[in-house]
Amino acid sequence: MLDRDGFRPNVGIILLNQRSQVFWGKRIRTHSWQFPQGGIDRGENPEQAMFRELHEEVGLMPQHVQVLARTRDWLRYEVPDRFIRRDARGHYKGQKQIWFLLQLVGHDWDLNLRATDHPEFDAWRWNDYWVPLDVVVEFKRGVYEMALTELSRYVPRFDNRFEPRPDHRNRYLRGGMRQRDFAAGESAETRSPGASFELPPGATFEPDPQTGMIAGPTNEKHEI
Repeated sequence: MLDRDGFRPNVGIILLNQRSQVFWGKRIRTHSWQFPQGGIDRGENPEQAMFRELHEEVGLMPQHVQVLARTRDWLRYEVPDRFIRRDARGHYKGQKQIWFLLQLVGHDWDLNLRATDHPEFDAWRWNDYWVPLDVVVEFKRGVYEMALTELSRYVPRFDNRFEPRPDHRNRYLRGGMRQRDFAAGESAETRSPGASFELPPGATFEPDPQTGMIAGPTNEKHEI
């Protein structure tokens, strides 16, 4: 389902834990990391699509989360031709997204990456809110930054580590997460989330997501 300009309606999900960290998922059989997202089906509104995608991709139900905020307008990005199926070229241009900020009120063990027969992720982790954008495919980085910035004002302040509008946000494009952690004087051992949460069914933990770029889509539902 495309609009008149060739953009497919889509939702994106920023899921917070009780420490205001975000769910960061590794796409199945790749080294690519991203937020949950998916298309809006015909007859759905954005919130209905969000709850459907939330269950399909991470196994959560509406009672497991609280909706904190959503972006006011559509955020758009264009997809380069090389990532678009040949039969869709000339028609499909990219995505227009409504982003939702959710608070997990359930538990880590409520997440299930194999809630359906077509899983999107095979591993996940909690990451600091300002995710390292250099591991996001280049043409999506602008939308990620816009969504994170617009929704940051609604993030609960549980401690003093969360920066609502960090002055050096773009350093993630240059140095990435590991450089940032060591610059803050923290070791890899103290930053490892593996000791503080339980992985859901079917998941594995990979401590460093900076191992590659996002691969191209395999079908329309999973297009980037």
